[in-house]
Amino acid sequence: MNNFLFAAAENDALANCKAGGMGDVVRDVPRQISERGDKVHVVVPSYCRLHQDGLFKTNLNFSLRGLPYTAELYEVKPKKEYPNIVHYVIHHPEIEAGDIAHIYHNDPEEPFYTDAVKYIIFCTAVAEAIKKGAFGKLDIIHLHDWHSSLLLFLREYHKDYKSLKDIRTVYSIHNLAIQGIRPFDDNYSSLKNWFPEIPIDYMSLMDYRYQDCINLMAVGIRFADAVHTVSPSYKEDVLIPSSPPEFIGGEGLEKDLVQADEEGRLFGILNGCNYKNINAEEKGFIYRNTVKALFRWLQEESKKYKADFLAHTGEKIMEYVDVRPKFIVSSVARLTEQKFYFFRRSPEAFVEILNKLKKVDGIFMLLGTGAPEYEELFRKLSYEHKNFVFTNGQSESLIDSIYLESDLYFMPSLFEPCGISQMLAMRNGNPCLVHHTGGLKDTVSHMKTGFSFDGDTYDEKIKSMLEGFDLALDVYKNDKPTWKKIQAAAKKKRFTWKKSVDNYYKELYNFS
Repeated sequence: MNNFLFAAAENDALANCKAGGMGDVVRDVPRQISERGDKVHVVVPSYCRLHQDGLFKTNLNFSLRGLPYTAELYEVKPKKEYPNIVHYVIHHPEIEAGDIAHIYHNDPEEPFYTDAVKYIIFCTAVAEAIKKGAFGKLDIIHLHDWHSSLLLFLREYHKDYKSLKDIRTVYSIHNLAIQGIRPFDDNYSSLKNWFPEIPIDYMSLMDYRYQDCINLMAVGIRFADAVHTVSPSYKEDVLIPSSPPEFIGGEGLEKDLVQADEEGRLFGILNGCNYKNINAEEKGFIYRNTVKALFRWLQEESKKYKADFLAHTGEKIMEYVDVRPKFIVSSVARLTEQKFYFFRRSPEAFVEILNKLKKVDGIFMLLGTGAPEYEELFRKLSYEHKNFVFTNGQSESLIDSIYLESDLYFMPSLFEPCGISQMLAMRNGNPCLVHHTGGLKDTVSHMKTGFSFDGDTYDEKIKSMLEGFDLALDVYKNDKPTWKKIQAAAKKKRFTWKKSVDNYYKELYNFS
């Protein structure tokens, strides 16, 4: 039996421990490993909340800032039990809940300031737990994004954790654009403040653009035994320098990624999607679930400043309870530059889409929270356009209803490492309209399982997006046999975790 450790910032196997797609991966991959008869330990931060009903396992004592630190390791209950999977959280008072999904902090003045502090403590505690044998004798350590990459720094440079070099360590890149850049010195969240005893190898750790800073995403790429992007096409994208907004590629780290590729350490393996034990909402409840979510949010103190808007959305949605629209386009995503840059830069293109929908008695439903400037844009557009329903919150049942009852799922991501939303939409037989980039290229085939748009320049992309939308509407209205064929082909597509994890075993984990 092989013994694995997964370390990450999110784990959707636990309640309230997910902000994005990484949480899905950290939930689903261990389940596949378990099915093979191997054992997995999954550890995430407690964020001062997830340990409360946990079983205390051990104290973890280590040194940071020249001071003694003690963190606590708890075993916690998952939402669903699986054999050979054990879930843990690490608690320390400085590993606080953030304002994004009660996980990440948004520090606009100094990006990553607070998160760097909490993930430094988390990673050091994990290293100590491994050294102490809290997870048994490990064969593989699998790290996810910059939040856990400091473990590789400790393995490389810290005298207490050299033994970690005996364990094969894999690093998955979920979003290369978020890199965890912090100063080497002269800052509370600087590397030198937390590890004053370790001589800094500036050349091996630095960010190319900000040479007085460590780049924690780069640390993962430079020191892992295997580096993994979450789709084959994204692997090809990241080897090329970015040229925004036309192309988002290596984001300043293409040199490291090319080197990892040349050394045979870089692999592109598509994420999977869950096709078993799916939470299914009843069909026909999309508007009821919207109203239920709105009433719940209205009672939350944190949503008080949105109360007028939530009430406005409720009034709008009630009209559709009796007179149902004939066509629903939807998007479910965090409101960020990655997901909706095209709409923020060209709101007139989005208005054109709403006008096209009006002609077919259609509506656009968008669910999400995120960057304040994106929330403000979509609230403004919702006030102005009757057929744009913006639900500015999070609701599992409403998300399930949206995937179940939409006619077309819209995913205009500027870049997309893999994407899970298009897979979930296709699982329900919804054709998707996507930007032809990264993992969206690998999952949606134009006029076969959905529709895609592209272009060499920004203006060409916007023109192609509107033409793609026209084509989708035209096929839906005027060519029902083709529409049904696309729906059926989308529903039949299978992006299984079994296939993905077969490739993990062969390429990432190096098992024969």
